[in-house]
Amino acid sequence: MDPLDFFTNEELIRFFHYKKTEMSCMEQPNTFLNQLRDYDLVPEKLYKKVIRMRCKEKKKDGVYEILDRLEKERSDEVKVFWRCVFHDHILQKYPVLSVLRNSLMDGSYKSCVKRPDSEELTDSPQSEENTAKRQRQRSKRKKSVDEAEDDEQPGPSSSSSSSQQKSPKKLKFSSPVKRGEKVNIWTFALFKTQLPVTCGDKEATLYRDKLAKGGACLLSQGRWFTPSDFEQFAGKGSYKNWKLSIRCQNTPLQNLIKEGHLNCPRMKRKYVQKSQKQLFTQSSSESSSPTSSEEMEESVGQEELRGEQDEEEEQEEEEDDDEEEEEGGETEEGEAVDLSEFQAPSLPVSCGSVSGVLFKSRFASGTRGKSIRTEECWFTPEEFMKQELTLTDGCWKRDIKCHGKTLSDLLPKILKVHSLLCKCDLCGPTEQELLDQDNDDECFICNSDGHLVCCDECPRAFHDKCHIPTLHAKELGNKWMCTYCVLKNSQCWWRHRTMTEEQALNSPVSQYIVHCDYLLLCMYKEDTQRVFSKDPSTMVRRYREFIAEPMWLDRVKDKLHSQKYETLRHFVSDISLIFQNCNTFNRDNHLIITMGSTLNQMFEQEFKTIFNIQ
Repeated sequence: MDPLDFFTNEELIRFFHYKKTEMSCMEQPNTFLNQLRDYDLVPEKLYKKVIRMRCKEKKKDGVYEILDRLEKERSDEVKVFWRCVFHDHILQKYPVLSVLRNSLMDGSYKSCVKRPDSEELTDSPQSEENTAKRQRQRSKRKKSVDEAEDDEQPGPSSSSSSSQQKSPKKLKFSSPVKRGEKVNIWTFALFKTQLPVTCGDKEATLYRDKLAKGGACLLSQGRWFTPSDFEQFAGKGSYKNWKLSIRCQNTPLQNLIKEGHLNCPRMKRKYVQKSQKQLFTQSSSESSSPTSSEEMEESVGQEELRGEQDEEEEQEEEEDDDEEEEEGGETEEGEAVDLSEFQAPSLPVSCGSVSGVLFKSRFASGTRGKSIRTEECWFTPEEFMKQELTLTDGCWKRDIKCHGKTLSDLLPKILKVHSLLCKCDLCGPTEQELLDQDNDDECFICNSDGHLVCCDECPRAFHDKCHIPTLHAKELGNKWMCTYCVLKNSQCWWRHRTMTEEQALNSPVSQYIVHCDYLLLCMYKEDTQRVFSKDPSTMVRRYREFIAEPMWLDRVKDKLHSQKYETLRHFVSDISLIFQNCNTFNRDNHLIITMGSTLNQMFEQEFKTIFNIQ
């Protein structure tokens, strides 16, 4: 429920009335005005007039005019106004709005003055005389400051008549709380879901339901924190006791938890048992003394506190399965795992006979973030585990392995499990972001990001110019398949058909354009350093003095799509020429020759595979 729903429209209008001037003095109000415009709270003509103003004072007057018109003409939409200016990006831009929001949330907004009710004058004989005297005083135009003060402050001789005069008007406050009285705002219906809290000089809003579930429950400066993280953020990390360091109206949260006003998640006690085991190994003489008994109780209490703090961090890394939690504990207490070979951004993983690659940047949890890629699809760890059909009661932490270690061994130093309340693109994706997880984040050919076109049949994604043939937005349609998938689907029609190498070389290129595109894509993919892709004569001096007919992959691609090849023999001949030139020019460069030989062998193998040559 929106916290603003706890306020009446009259309260919000009155609060707005008293804060108009304060809001109009904000520095650089353009973003503020843009937000009002987006919510249709400012007339377009007035918006353009104010936004063009260069003088700061005039712009302040213009902002005030907008707010004043909003109050007078559209007071029924004041709740919409507060809701739109209390967005996180606006609060971060304008601290004054953050202060106003906090004053609403913690109840201090009630300190806004209101006019007292009219009071009746007493029927004393001198009342009319006193009234006439005050009227004469108001009619004077020139009066010194001292005289004014004398008129307003009655002297000792006027004590007899003071009871007969109307008492001077004093500021009255709408808060029902008496001065000096302590108020427990956590009992107010207004703060049923949220509480304003502080830790040191940092302020935050505590969400009660999220605290009860564990994980990030404190919102401060547009960021979510767990209680322990907020304690660190406020510079109180050395306390290691957020229940005491985080306070609501100077009352530690520990008191609210004990009194039942706040609920904390259930804590595990494995740390307590471990500490007790260590304590009981002391000598019997020490344990028998009263002092050591008190120390033991104190130590156990400290270990319990550490266990509660560590549990909050672990709840972000574990699911609710008790069996998995026990396994995680055994891992922590077991032998240390050598993590040196797990530093790469992607790791090979397997689950039984199923294998894939886990990308750490995509990992969020077992059920969120499609982080494991196979040749066919992207999976979450839970989905990847289910691809192994022989598993009947699987657990992704235990059954998915990497370099002989389970994923449980990699938590949390290598793989960080996101909180259940996390709202990142992996944990709380929009419909489009969820679709984006089905494809790679980088181009399959050049391994770089940017504007990518995603295949609807496989996880691959490509830059327009990296794919063969080159992609054009107008030609893609609603569903698009890459060359890899087109060839794979076409192979199903004649997979039982075999050819000899001679038959394949004599075949017309026009019938096998897709096959040639596939072979070129494989070569571009393999040539990561682009040694064979570009014209070598533009990169190497005097190249044409030694090579009569240079050839490179870009030229082969252009000739293929310009229909310069009649048969596959001509296409294969130009590919072979690339490697012949490589061997001729680089006789003394063993590294380049090895790269060329590897690429040539890959081409020959793929050629025989796609044409099913026996």
